Amino acid sequence: MKKIVKRRKPNRSVVGDVVIYFLLFLIALAMVFPLVFAVSSALKPLDELFLFPPKVFAQNPTMDNFQDLFVTMGKSWVTFSRYIFNTVFITVVGTAGHLIIASMGAFVLAKYEFPGSKLFFSIVVTALMFNGYVTAIPNYLIISKLGWIDTYWAIIVPAFAAPMGLFLMKQFMEGLPMSLVEAAMIDGASRWKIFIQIIMPNVKPAWLTLIIFSVQNLWNNKAATFIYSEEKKTLVYALQQIQSGGIARTGQAAAVTVVVMVVPILIFVLSESQILETMASSGLKD
Repeated sequence: MKKIVKRRKPNRSVVGDVVIYFLLFLIALAMVFPLVFAVSSALKPLDELFLFPPKVFAQNPTMDNFQDLFVTMGKSWVTFSRYIFNTVFITVVGTAGHLIIASMGAFVLAKYEFPGSKLFFSIVVTALMFNGYVTAIPNYLIISKLGWIDTYWAIIVPAFAAPMGLFLMKQFMEGLPMSLVEAAMIDGASRWKIFIQIIMPNVKPAWLTLIIFSVQNLWNNKAATFIYSEEKKTLVYALQQIQSGGIARTGQAAAVTVVVMVVPILIFVLSESQILETMASSGLKD
């Protein structure tokens, strides 16, 4: 006799599903609206920017705001490419250093016991409670003593020690079974090989998320507190100076908003599918 298999019916009703999807649609709409409005504003001619009530979409879209922005930046005695280089250098080096240091520190804290390990992690957790404005003066005094004022390292080195990355990586690495490490050690793998070939591939969601946060913070960092030389200023600082140019530069200010947010959004979009895919297939248990 054939065994009859009963399908399990979902607990929610059709009406419940419709309500949930409708609420999710409203939330998604609320989240995407600022992005759509920012892009639309950058494409509006100057007369449409002052319409009241404002219109969401541009009636006569134009790229004049972006052209004017690049013309204004081109008239500066510091070239536009120099601002881009400063920002890209700080973002890439700061993110790479933060990823390496946070990952290596998290590996030791998550998989090895040593005197003071719990105390050290408690200090990291405590550091998460402090806002950057609270530690601004101590940071400035330390960087000044090190002679890093008006250098790239005033922004890059503090990014290496951001506690959020270490906390995130450590918590994720603790979810990996210790049997993976022990099996690799029995096979003769060194700790460095275990870290590179076993641990890091299995915590890909964590370090992709870390990269997104780090790039966002460094890319949007004006660095005005530590860097005073114009040739070392970041792109965000230079663009925000244009935003303060008054009514005549309202269109350029709208274009600045789009230019500043493009890179963090692009990195998130490129990494999103990999994060979701890896999270869905990384449920390892002892």
